[in-house]
Amino acid sequence: MGKERTETPPIDTWDLSPLYASHEAWEESFENVKKKFWDEISELKGQVASQPENVKKLFHLTFGLEQELMNLYTYAHLRHDEDVAHETHKTAYDRISTLLHQFSEATAWIEPELLSLPEEKLKKLAESVDLSDYKMVLDKTARLKPHTLTAREEELLALGGKALQVSDRAFGALNNADLKFPNVKDGEGKEHELSHGLYHVYLRSRDRVLRENAFKTLHKTFLSFENTLCELLSGSVQKHIFYAQAKHYDSSLQAALYPHQIDTAVYENLISATHAHIDKLHRFIALRKKLMNLPDIHAYDLYAPAAEEIEMKFTYDEAVDVTLEAVKPLGPSYCNVLKRGLKQERWIDRYENNRKRSGAYSSGCYESHPYILLNYQGFLNDVMTLAHEAGHSMHTYFSNQSQPYHDSRYSIFVAEVASTFNEELVFRHLLANAKDKNERIFLLLQKLDGIRATFFRQVMFAEFEKQIHEMAEKHIPLTPTTLRKAYSELNAHYFGPELTLDAELEGEFMRVPHFYYDFYVYQYSTGISAAFALVDKVLKEGPRQYLEFLSAGASDYPVEVLKKAGVDMCSEEPVTALLQRFDALMDQLENEL
Repeated sequence: MGKERTETPPIDTWDLSPLYASHEAWEESFENVKKKFWDEISELKGQVASQPENVKKLFHLTFGLEQELMNLYTYAHLRHDEDVAHETHKTAYDRISTLLHQFSEATAWIEPELLSLPEEKLKKLAESVDLSDYKMVLDKTARLKPHTLTAREEELLALGGKALQVSDRAFGALNNADLKFPNVKDGEGKEHELSHGLYHVYLRSRDRVLRENAFKTLHKTFLSFENTLCELLSGSVQKHIFYAQAKHYDSSLQAALYPHQIDTAVYENLISATHAHIDKLHRFIALRKKLMNLPDIHAYDLYAPAAEEIEMKFTYDEAVDVTLEAVKPLGPSYCNVLKRGLKQERWIDRYENNRKRSGAYSSGCYESHPYILLNYQGFLNDVMTLAHEAGHSMHTYFSNQSQPYHDSRYSIFVAEVASTFNEELVFRHLLANAKDKNERIFLLLQKLDGIRATFFRQVMFAEFEKQIHEMAEKHIPLTPTTLRKAYSELNAHYFGPELTLDAELEGEFMRVPHFYYDFYVYQYSTGISAAFALVDKVLKEGPRQYLEFLSAGASDYPVEVLKKAGVDMCSEEPVTALLQRFDALMDQLENEL
């Protein structure tokens, strides 16, 4: 039996008192917020066109109310995640979630009303001295003007939104609830239950029979529903195309990237630069095959241990010390804050307890310091998770310290940069201080496998997503045969001649929920590319530009924020540099071997 929450020493938990001293204080604030601003915001409806003062008042009221709501939400969701069955905290979380939904409905008129203004008037508002504090908010809104329809047309699109989500929801229901997998046998003939979670456990097993049976059984199950699953994927693609065409974009790819001012060249350069260096992945697959002493290597071999496993164990305090030592190149302004958060201010909820939310995340709100949820076990992966979430938290901390509330929330495009940056610093620190050759081999393989999974695999997914949208835009039916062929050809191209392509691999795309996310996965690859480039810059030139990047928040568009830090994601250079680093790590591994 695990620990109950009440048995956990306070030092191992986060301190939420800077948000609210007690649940009673939260309740009092909740009731007060329900009385604030709502009517004043509604009274401004239809008035924003008359003068800048009305727009300024509207923004002041709306962002002020939103800020208070986010304080309430942050406390409630953190309390809820401590014990998801706790009735008081569960109820509070539901109540604030409902109130946030009501706020969203009550303010849904603001953007359409601003966009209904003539282009010249909207531009004048954005340039107004009185509204200089909200310049970026207005600029982002104004950019959408050419792709905004009449009020009635936008209303119709909104009305159709729920119906157009059916493919995504149906896939989720089938994938998460209805699909059941047969049991699978290991090398000794013993049967094992198979589920989504257990599948990933089995792929990391040294038992090759178990790996193969798990891989083939899971994918055969998906393939047995291939007509349904391909129709669902096709429906999701058609939804993206419908919105793109309705809003006058050149393609569904442009429609997904344009609101964040990300040029389609970023996406296309990512793919073309990877193609130019794909031989490096082929080399790694061949090296893995050799290390595993296999006559042939399959997709189900790519996650299994490739060398002797080293048990690198760390107490929580050791993990904190490793992280703080690794980030020293970022200077005292960064290190002192992080040290205070990890060692004094109790930013982190460290260990598992009964009914605590699984996984890990960084959270917080504008008026609080960051909070990190962990389920720390003491393995190398837990150290990397701590460093990763600390990267997110420090990004949030610097953004909140440097930007007003409405410009503080950075884009998803840059969100993974700071977290991956910290992981890379920790990896370099651990490698430089490895105890022996076996530990170095273990660390190098971990890093190489991470780049294969987080970079190459995600670029392949991004290319598949681009291909199927382009096929649909050309009215080529997305049949099971068409989709299987496209996916199989990409696997052959990316992983090269050494990888044996099992028939079951053709159906892997059917189980990937990210293909319903509208061009999302490429950001994993751009994030890791930018992070590696920034690590090299910091180690050579110092942390000034990187700290400015962390402090930028949403004060500029994400590609521009990275460009100011010295990384141009519109060029192939950051991707090429990462792939050269991948090659150098293989050289290092082969030298150790």
